[in-house]
Amino acid sequence: MKLAMIGFGQAGGKIVDRFLDYDDRTNSGIVRAAIAVNTAKADLIGLDNIPQENRVLIGQARVKGHGVGADNELGAEVAEEDIDEVQNAIDSIPTHEVDAFLIVAGMGGGTGSGGAPVLAKHLKRIYTIPVYGLGVLPGTDEGGIYTLNAARSFQTFVREVDNLLVFDNDSWRQTGESVEGGYDQINEEIVRRFGILFGAGEVGDGQEVAESVVDSSEIINTLSGGGVSTVGYASEEVEVNSGGGLLSRFTGDTGGDDDLDAANTTNRITSLVRKAALGRLTLPCEIEGTERALLVLSGPSEYLNRKGIERGRKWLEEETGSMEVRGGDFPRSEPEVAAAILLSGVTNVPRIKRLQQVAIEAQDNIDDIQRESEENLEELVEDDEDELEPLF
Repeated sequence: MKLAMIGFGQAGGKIVDRFLDYDDRTNSGIVRAAIAVNTAKADLIGLDNIPQENRVLIGQARVKGHGVGADNELGAEVAEEDIDEVQNAIDSIPTHEVDAFLIVAGMGGGTGSGGAPVLAKHLKRIYTIPVYGLGVLPGTDEGGIYTLNAARSFQTFVREVDNLLVFDNDSWRQTGESVEGGYDQINEEIVRRFGILFGAGEVGDGQEVAESVVDSSEIINTLSGGGVSTVGYASEEVEVNSGGGLLSRFTGDTGGDDDLDAANTTNRITSLVRKAALGRLTLPCEIEGTERALLVLSGPSEYLNRKGIERGRKWLEEETGSMEVRGGDFPRSEPEVAAAILLSGVTNVPRIKRLQQVAIEAQDNIDDIQRESEENLEELVEDDEDELEPLF
């Protein structure tokens, strides 16, 4: 799948930057074009892979390149005012070669959470190709203002895109790690999962073609209908023995790759599919009631057992209750077998319900604090007995 990726805000820019690095490492060719948009000049300077001409600084008249300070209403206003500057960068993208736009943004800050929905609305008005969002939820420990931003942005973003893929930082943050190390790890997880998903079906010169190809239309059909999506992922290493043949715990095989135990491989693939669906999803949810799903098995072709993939797809159909479960394989030379599962149209998501509730409480607290602050200021500057005349 060929994507035009637009990173909006600090988190979005860093993730798109990491996608370009992944593309380079794996030669997957997912990112047809990459743009970073920000109100903070320093965040754009800190990127490594996005071309300089595709780094767009907006809001200079309002915030002078210093960011919007976690004010996502201001972020939305600035995006509206300077949308033409963003469009100028998008005009250089050969959209006839692109399958979809993917707008990536952290939803807790100001620039991305405010500006990404504005850009999505703008793109959908102009282009006929799908516009997807990849939104990153802040951790619950990041503070009330970020939770409030995320809740308001989520509500808006999900309505403006053709589908909103969500990654929840709360599920991936580890205790004791540095902030920078934590975000590096999280960004790598995002890129790995979505990279395998969007990279499926791409075949270069000399590469093997899948038995059951997953192409861009399969992904687009799975994401059609809108709503919220989450991605599951699980992998097992495939070892290379000294004779150059593939030797793997995955198959339980000890005699090289000529005599793979088909039954064992089928069972291991099914187990991997279950682990991907029931393990850590990018957005934790109950998978029952999922509207559409897509299963991609990647790895060396001799380990991609058609019967195992079909059985895994059937199991996914039963667990989700969906009649729209697509599946296929993605031969890759990497020394692992991996299952990536896209669950689209999920509705039973406790994290989102909790996010909305905490945001409502935060909004009430902010209103109370504002009122109290105004009353305290009045008490401070007024004297009931001797009222002073103000200057004007």
